[in-house]
Amino acid sequence: MPAEEKDDVDIVLERDPAPKSRAEALLFSQGLHAIKLHKMAHRMYLKKRYKTARMINYISRVLTGADIHPGAIVGKNFFIDHATGVVIGETAEIGDNVSIYQGVTLGGIATEKKKRHPTIGNNVVIGAGATILGPITIGDNVRVGAGSVVVKSSLSEMEYRMEQIEKKLGIKHEKLPVPEPPRIKPSELACLVEEKH
Repeated sequence: MPAEEKDDVDIVLERDPAPKSRAEALLFSQGLHAIKLHKMAHRMYLKKRYKTARMINYISRVLTGADIHPGAIVGKNFFIDHATGVVIGETAEIGDNVSIYQGVTLGGIATEKKKRHPTIGNNVVIGAGATILGPITIGDNVRVGAGSVVVKSSLSEMEYRMEQIEKKLGIKHEKLPVPEPPRIKPSELACLVEEKH
């Protein structure tokens, strides 16, 4: 079922507990500004107005600290928390309902003009400082830990290995649907500390 597209400001208010109002999110969320400017640059890129697209990309990088190539494809309900240091390459593809944090790199490892950046599935969270390199795929409903370096499409490899183990053990292999991760409200993450007198 395709994701319902939400307003970019609503996404910020839903996933970032810091802004106290729509106005504050709209005025001061660097991630929101980076996404809005990327959408403008991407439209120019699709119209083959590459210099204009790169100019918008350059301005965005100066203002927000995020470098999202105008050619990168971004799905619905994308969220960047603290845009500083985010780098997303030209052939990167990002699914729906994806959240990334500061310092994330979706980078390439080749110089040929071909698919050289990652494809990120739906409902993915990529932690601060994570680096995902090359034309690999990160599947749906995955959480990439902060500081991780990912250079292989590890989910498909693990599925293959599990299938081989099940075959050797005589277990009939069935594809099961992957459940969607639970939605956690910021208030549920609060750590309550009792004061001792």
